[in-house]
Amino acid sequence: MRHFLKQTFASLIGTLAGLILFVSLGTGGLVLLLIAAASKDTGPQVRNKSVLVFDLGLNITDSDPSRSTSEALGDVLSGDDGDTISLRTVLDAIDKATQDKRIVGIYLDGTKASAGGAGFATLKEVREALERFRASGKKILAYNMGWGKQEYYVGSVANTVVVNPLGEMELNGLRSEPMFLAGALEKYGIGVQVIRVGKYKSAVEPYVLKQLSKESKQQTQKLLSDIWGEFKATVGKSRKITPKQLQAIADTSAVLSATEAKKRGLVDKVAYFDEVVAELKKLTGNKKEDESFRKISLTTYADISGESLREERNSENKVAVIYAEGEIVDGQGGASQIGGDGFARQLRKLRLNNDVKAVVLRVNSPGGSAAASEVIQREVRLTKQVKPVVVSMGDMAASGGYWISTYGNRIFAEPNTITGSIGVFGLLLNVKKLANNQGITWDVVKTSKYADSQTISRPKTPEELAVNQRFVNQIYYQFINKVADSRKLPKQKVAEIAQGRVWSGKDAKRLGLVDEIGGLDSAIAYAAKEAKLGDDWELQQYPEKRSLEERILKKLSGDQASVKQKKLDPLTAEFLKLQAELTTLKAMNDPMNVYARMPYNLRID
Repeated sequence: MRHFLKQTFASLIGTLAGLILFVSLGTGGLVLLLIAAASKDTGPQVRNKSVLVFDLGLNITDSDPSRSTSEALGDVLSGDDGDTISLRTVLDAIDKATQDKRIVGIYLDGTKASAGGAGFATLKEVREALERFRASGKKILAYNMGWGKQEYYVGSVANTVVVNPLGEMELNGLRSEPMFLAGALEKYGIGVQVIRVGKYKSAVEPYVLKQLSKESKQQTQKLLSDIWGEFKATVGKSRKITPKQLQAIADTSAVLSATEAKKRGLVDKVAYFDEVVAELKKLTGNKKEDESFRKISLTTYADISGESLREERNSENKVAVIYAEGEIVDGQGGASQIGGDGFARQLRKLRLNNDVKAVVLRVNSPGGSAAASEVIQREVRLTKQVKPVVVSMGDMAASGGYWISTYGNRIFAEPNTITGSIGVFGLLLNVKKLANNQGITWDVVKTSKYADSQTISRPKTPEELAVNQRFVNQIYYQFINKVADSRKLPKQKVAEIAQGRVWSGKDAKRLGLVDEIGGLDSAIAYAAKEAKLGDDWELQQYPEKRSLEERILKKLSGDQASVKQKKLDPLTAEFLKLQAELTTLKAMNDPMNVYARMPYNLRID
C-alpha cells in the first residue's frame, strides 16, 4: 500500500508540474511547440497514377517563395494568404511532373479563378511549361463554370477543355480603362502642376485630365493590339482556330453560351463537374464508386523533392535569381515595393559572394522613383563588371523598371511584356484652395526668391516651374544617354522611340530595347552559359524566404498580409481601383520629386 501511495503521489506531483510548466509556457511556448512539431514533418507523398491539380485561381507572382508543410502552418499562425505562389515554383512543379511517372495528367481547375491575377507575360511562361507537359504524352483536362480570357489563355492548352452547361465563354477582346482623378482634385481644392518630358509620358494624366490624351490613347491602342494579337495566335494554334476567326467572334458575339462555344471549337465538351470527375477517375484508374480521383495539388506537389527525378541540382556554383517586383521607391521599401537602398544592398551581397557566378535580374515593375532607379542601376553595372547579369522581364518592366534593366548583359522579354516608357515627370501638388475654403491661410518671410519654392501652400510660379522643368529635362537626357550607351543605339534613335512611350516586348525587340523573346527559364539558361558553368550549377532565389518565426513576428507587429483574391462586385472593384491610384501617390517619395514611371496604373482586362 505504501508503494502504491508513493507512486500515486509521485504521479500526481509530475502531472501538476507538467501542468504548471505548460501554463508557464503561455502562448509563446505553444508557438514554439508547434514550430518544433512542424519541423518534423516528413513531407507530402505522391501515389501512383495521380493527377496534378492546378488551381487557376492562384495568384502567381515573381518573388513569393514556395511553401513547405511547416510554412503552411506558418500561414495559419501568421495570417498569410496561402493562395499566392511564385512563378518559379509553378514552372518547376510542372516540369517535375513531366518527368514523374506517378503523375498521369494535370487538371486545370478554373472554377476559383478571378480577374486581377497574373499578367499575360507570366501566364505565357506557365502555358509553355504546360505545353512541354502535354508534349510528353500526358493528358491535360481543363474545366470551368465560365471561361474568362486570362484563365482561357492558359486552359486552351489542354487536350480537353470543358465548360459547364450553364456556363459561358468570354471572348470580347482586351481593354484598358484608366481612372481619372482631376475632377475630384479640382472639386476638393487640391491644385496640381506637372512637369514632364516626352509626349507619351502620360503617367500624370489621371491628375490633370478627365480623359486620355490623343498620344496616350494611341500608344495604349498599339500595346493592346500587340497583346491581343499574341493571344489570338497562341490560343488559335492550340484550338486550331485562325486569329481571323477569333477576331470575328470578339466582334460579333463577345460572350458565347456553352453550346455555342463548343460549336465554334473553343471548348471540347459541355459537361457538369461530376462528369469531369468521372473522366479523371478513368485516367487515374479509380472505381466509379470512389469519392474522387487520385490527386495532389500543385502547391503541395511543389514541396516534394525532385532528387529522385534528377530535377534538383547541388553545386557550389550558384546562379542567383533576384526579384525586382513592385513600385520602385526611395529607401528600404515596404511590402510589394522595390526600395532603392535595400535592393542595391542585396545586389551588392551577390556581387561580393564568390559562390554566385551569375545573376538573373527578374523585373516586374512599372517604375517609380528616378533616384532609387539610379541607385539600383549603379549596382547592376558594378555587378556586371565581375559576373554576368542577365535580365528577365515579366509582365512589365517600364520606365524605372527599364532603367534598372538596360545595362544587363542580355535582356529577355515575352512578346506581351510591357516595357519602354523612357521618360520622366514631376507632380507638384498644392492645397491653397482646399485650405482657404476652411479658413486657413499662410504668410511667408524669406531671404531669397526661391526659399519657399517647395511649399504646398500655393501653386508654383512660372519661374519655379521653369527651374523644375530644367531639372526634369536633365534627368530625361541622362536616361536617353544611358539607354543609348547600354544598348549600343544612336542617341537620335533612342530619342525617337523614348518620349515616355510604352512598347510590347515584340516591338521592344524590333527596336533594340531588348535582345531576345523568352521567359525566366531562358534567361537562367543563358546566365549559366555566360558564366561557363556547363551543368555544374545550382539555382538560388533572392530575397530569401522568411522563416516561420519572422513571419509570426511580422504578423504580431501589425504588418498585414495581402488580401485574398475573390470575385468582387462592380462597386467594390471600382473602389479598389481608386485605392490603387491613391497608393501610387503615396509611394511617390523620390527625394527630388522626379519619377520614371509607366503611364497610369495600366490594367488590361
